[in-house]
Amino acid sequence: MLIAILTDIHANREALAACLAHAEERNVQRFAFLGDLVGYGADPGWVVDTVSEYVEHGAFAVLGNHDAAVTQAPSKHMNPQAREVVEWTRAQLNEKQLKFLEWLPLTHEWNNCLFVHASAAEPRNWEYITGTLEAVKSMYATRCRITFVGHVHEPALYNLSPTGKVSSFVPTGDSSIPLGTQRRWLVIPGSVGQPRDGNPAACYALFDDVTHELIYFRVPYDYETTAAKIRGAGLPQSIGNRLEIGR
Repeated sequence: MLIAILTDIHANREALAACLAHAEERNVQRFAFLGDLVGYGADPGWVVDTVSEYVEHGAFAVLGNHDAAVTQAPSKHMNPQAREVVEWTRAQLNEKQLKFLEWLPLTHEWNNCLFVHASAAEPRNWEYITGTLEAVKSMYATRCRITFVGHVHEPALYNLSPTGKVSSFVPTGDSSIPLGTQRRWLVIPGSVGQPRDGNPAACYALFDDVTHELIYFRVPYDYETTAAKIRGAGLPQSIGNRLEIGR
């Protein structure tokens, strides 16, 4: 089965629409959304409605820290701009949309794969996986062979050999990698709605659970329109500015 992995959409309608269309053209059979559907962007209602519709048709979705902040309370570690957008976002969503976010699980397991927004070791602590130490900790926390993780807005790939040797890889462009079945893997697709690796194109990944092939994609989208919407909504201009440079 070919499955699309999308994460950190951050209420970016244009980026999500572009990635979904790109995936549909490749005859994807299932979708997984790894959290942070909202936050930063100006289209939270549209994004939540779109993802919930996909979930109704068999997609997976898990909770992100921005989703949790909207339905509960922001973390004390969340920066002031993100907190401002959280408050704005909460006021934009109706009861059904808020309930959808509230009911999202922290993790989801399927076919020897774990889907989680942050580290599998302590999902609710929202730990960033920025190196091999965090990656190994997360891989050892699950029995699944492959862990798909969001939260980090830059694509990355880690693997753990049967002897305990860990290595990492940073994909560039549209990269195809075979995930050997003798190793454990941790996959970070990068962000759909707010990439931070210097490339403004949206990120997502495809995984074929028959061939064990993983493909990272970069999908161009109309980020100028997205940035204009953010500014038009009265949200911090810097959030819109960073979309244009991918930082």
